[in-house]
Amino acid sequence: MPTDERDWVLDAAAGVPGVKGGYHLVDPATGNGLSIAFFEDEAAAQAARKAIEKRAEGIGWNNVPHPAPASTTMYDVIRHV
Repeated sequence: MPTDERDWVLDAAAGVPGVKGGYHLVDPATGNGLSIAFFEDEAAAQAARKAIEKRAEGIGWNNVPHPAPASTTMYDVIRHV
């Protein structure tokens, strides 16, 4: 998980209706990371992705190479507290 400044990702997603929360996690021993986000539905997930892409363009994020996620997987929540 890159430790560079990426709070803008969570900030961009937070303003989207249907976004329930998001976390960037890192194992301090290995540097391995995981990002987890919760959405009300698939439409909210897609809207959040678009908001993040728009913010990335606006701040010039894509003008400089950055590490990309190794994979993306979507899960449905079946139980929660």
